[in-house]
Amino acid sequence: MENRAVAAHLSQQFGLQGEQPVMNPIGNGHINTTMLLKDTKQAVVVQKLNTDVFPNPEQLVENARAIEQHLSDKVVQGEYGLHIIKHLPTVENEYLVNHNGGVWRALEFIGGSYSEDVVDSTSKAQTAANAFGQFAKALEDFEAQQLHHVIPDFHNLAKRIETFKKTLQQDRHNRAQLCIDDIAFCQSQFSLADELQVLLKSIPLRPCHNDTKINNMLFCTKTNQGKAVIDMDTCMPGYWLFDFGDMVRTFCSPEAEDSLNLENVVVREEIFSAIVKGYVEPLADTLTEQEKNSFLLGAKVMPFMIGLRFLTDYLDGDNYFAVHREQHNLQRSRNQFKLYQDVLAKEKILKDILAQY
Repeated sequence: MENRAVAAHLSQQFGLQGEQPVMNPIGNGHINTTMLLKDTKQAVVVQKLNTDVFPNPEQLVENARAIEQHLSDKVVQGEYGLHIIKHLPTVENEYLVNHNGGVWRALEFIGGSYSEDVVDSTSKAQTAANAFGQFAKALEDFEAQQLHHVIPDFHNLAKRIETFKKTLQQDRHNRAQLCIDDIAFCQSQFSLADELQVLLKSIPLRPCHNDTKINNMLFCTKTNQGKAVIDMDTCMPGYWLFDFGDMVRTFCSPEAEDSLNLENVVVREEIFSAIVKGYVEPLADTLTEQEKNSFLLGAKVMPFMIGLRFLTDYLDGDNYFAVHREQHNLQRSRNQFKLYQDVLAKEKILKDILAQY
């Protein structure tokens, strides 16, 4: 009943013209609540924003709309061939709706598309990586500094380590005793932050997607080609090594990021090669040699940093990432650390693959 009432309210606010609005969950996001709002005439995507994670939702929308406009201009110029998911205004020309303590927005629904949670082929990996490469290329002349830092220090590994240390010291939920080995492993890898800090001084700041998971790219149902890059929530100034690393993190393992089959969590070298080929191709005349060389560090940093964040959230009582079972965040962290360890084990092989493109 409550869901119907919210659907009716949002339908009215965003000017849907049909009858009998209904709202059902879609997607597998960790942070926001994403629903498909449908009536007898049309469908739109609505999201209840997590204002604990995004305390300034207006800035999030401003960022996304600035990027939407830039990409739209690129489409007109024939320099961007993907669909753009745009924010929809309310009947009062606002982009956020406050309802019962929640903050909602609406986005265009792109039909004839689908997303993947696990990459099942090199062609899918290359297609998705190429779409993210096209996205990065189209934003090449977009001034990164005009974007709000909606989540400050989002990919700042040194800060993530400091947060982990404080959370561990407090151990308010007495969980540290349940993951002593995981904690020790994390602590043994902290020098990665120093390596990263040195490298970032030598590469340019870019406008980045910052969340290039495989399920943030839509495939066309008819052609299986890339249709749209979605989820601009974390678009902020950053470095392409993080976007590349997040593709490695979410494309290369044949298991989902919360899978318990850790023996299967490995870097598939053929998928890594497909990512490199797909991502580098649209960026070939823009990418500096130092940036390309930084990609391998990105492939190490992202699974380690996300694993660290999962472990931190577990110690902190599961306040950030949505969990669906006991020890879910701890299990996610172990999955990511296993992937990170495999990147380390195959570092020379992956470096040689990068050098081919």
